[in-house]
Amino acid sequence: MNDRDYDLVLFGATGFTGRLVAGHLARRTAGTTVRWAVAGRSRDRLRALADELAGRAPAVEVVDLDDTDGLRRLTARTAVVASTAGPFVRLGEPLVAACVDTTTDYADITGEPGFVALVRDRYGQPALDAGVRLVTCCGFDSVPHDLGARFTAGLLPQDTEVSVRAYVRADARFSGGTAHSALDAIASRRIGDAGRPAPGAPSLRRVHGLALRPHRAPADLDGYGVPLPTVDPAIVLRSARALPGYGRSFGYGHYALVGNLPLAAAGLAGASVFGVAAALPPTRTLLRKLLPAAGTGPSAERRARSSFSVTFVGKGGGHTVVTRVSGGDPGYDETARMLGEAALSLAQDDAGELTGALTPAMALGEPYRTRLEHQGLAFDVLAAADDDAA
Repeated sequence: MNDRDYDLVLFGATGFTGRLVAGHLARRTAGTTVRWAVAGRSRDRLRALADELAGRAPAVEVVDLDDTDGLRRLTARTAVVASTAGPFVRLGEPLVAACVDTTTDYADITGEPGFVALVRDRYGQPALDAGVRLVTCCGFDSVPHDLGARFTAGLLPQDTEVSVRAYVRADARFSGGTAHSALDAIASRRIGDAGRPAPGAPSLRRVHGLALRPHRAPADLDGYGVPLPTVDPAIVLRSARALPGYGRSFGYGHYALVGNLPLAAAGLAGASVFGVAAALPPTRTLLRKLLPAAGTGPSAERRARSSFSVTFVGKGGGHTVVTRVSGGDPGYDETARMLGEAALSLAQDDAGELTGALTPAMALGEPYRTRLEHQGLAFDVLAAADDDAA
């Protein structure tokens, strides 16, 4: 698509997370020939952002997310669109539709199961027919889990059933936008539905979720695993169904790692209460008023103290392997790198064979993991053993 004006365009750039993505892209494109732009409805805010960026300043494109014709005109001028403009289930569909109409690749940071399902069900087949890649969940939801599960499963024998359990630990604060998106995600009650395969996706093996119950985590982790009801397991299982390297069949479990049993019980109770409140319109409205305003987020100092790790325990064919994906502030600094590198990968790396509604692992694969490692995200093998010897 060298004849298009831009290699990539970033929507939502003046929001809290969008500004971090814009900063990452400006630094990464400095000294290169990458042509990029920031897009939104306020020329003044976009211009102020462009002037502040250290690195290669982007062009500015003014368009509103509800301007269907304007979105088509702009997406037709770029090879790739990246978006942080959420909540996606309320704001994101017109941009996806425009990308399919203009054969433009797309990536976002949604963690909303309802939006993931919408993209798959309404646009998966048209995108497949057009040869377009629609890649949802290119942030903390669900890149570390999706790529980490693939990394772990690939270290195990492939002629047997493989299972992977992921234990998530994060020391971080989250912004108003993330809180509102989480509320919409829980209210949609479509977490499991997001895991159904997209049209045209390969089906190489049987996949299933592992039992979701609190349990003592493996001894080296020193804590308890509590079921974590996010979109991540659905994304991991979609990748495992479609890609080689996950064994003859594959099971996945997704858990928060907490320090003690009372904390695990409190976490379960709190999640249950929040889930019930989010599902009922009157209490959901109240919760929305109590949450921080969208566009706000933690300070740079607080983000610098934040970190995350996801420890994967994989088993298959009498072998156990323990790996870890880890990094800095998950919801913002690392998410900005994840989306920025996803957009650059779509624009610059060799395209894989798969098109349509895709997961990060399906669309971007090993070149994307290499990019993230170069940006400081760690993929480590902690242990590998024969179960009989252990």
